[in-house]
Amino acid sequence: MDVLVLSFVSATFVLAGFVKGVVGVGLPTIGMGLLAIVMTPGQAAALLVVPSFITNVWQCAGSQLVPLLRRMWPMLLGICAGIWGMRAWAGAGLLTASDSVYASIGLGTVLAVYAALGLSKVTFVVPEQLEPWLSPLTGGLTGAVTAVTGVYMIASAPYLQAIGLEKDDLVQSMGLSFTVSTLALAVLLIHDGALPTSVAGASVLALVPALIGMALGQWVRARARPDVFRICFFLATLLLGAHLILRALI
Repeated sequence: MDVLVLSFVSATFVLAGFVKGVVGVGLPTIGMGLLAIVMTPGQAAALLVVPSFITNVWQCAGSQLVPLLRRMWPMLLGICAGIWGMRAWAGAGLLTASDSVYASIGLGTVLAVYAALGLSKVTFVVPEQLEPWLSPLTGGLTGAVTAVTGVYMIASAPYLQAIGLEKDDLVQSMGLSFTVSTLALAVLLIHDGALPTSVAGASVLALVPALIGMALGQWVRARARPDVFRICFFLATLLLGAHLILRALI
């Protein structure tokens, strides 16, 4: 990387960590969206592996981990099946392919959809009796989207919000879902040769600016209104998604 690209990447991880520190989500969303401007989505996903994994493990730790595992295991298995199933169906892999047009369009679309859902404040309710059916389906869809875009918010985040978890359990369940998604995606990247030792080392180094950003974000969260920041986050994500789609199409 030249100096300008390295500076942009470092600033991206600080910003992505900052967003996660303020609103609790957004590190891979912002990271993938911005990094895809200067590199392929596959390269961006590889750089995000270690920061995403460490921050998500921290988020999923807590007293309700075992009960959440018992409730969420069909979705977690579905995520793994979706990621590896999409890889098998796509052959060379859409995310890691040398031609990143489809991955960029998919990433931009997912960012735009996620932002639109956040801005509209649409709420879904999933009755408990439907969970055995919807949980693995949601996991499979999440895995398929992750394999193409490197972003695992759709459809796991809306689903977890819809099954009636308390606030702390919701945050922990998202961390658990994101941790499994990150691990399964890392296996995919390693299989496709997109996560060699050099890139893994760079991903470890990227953890430093990400953690600095998270610390700053947590400091701001204690002193600012998260709702206002959340609106700005979704607006920026929507614009970023639209930019990636247009850039890939033009």
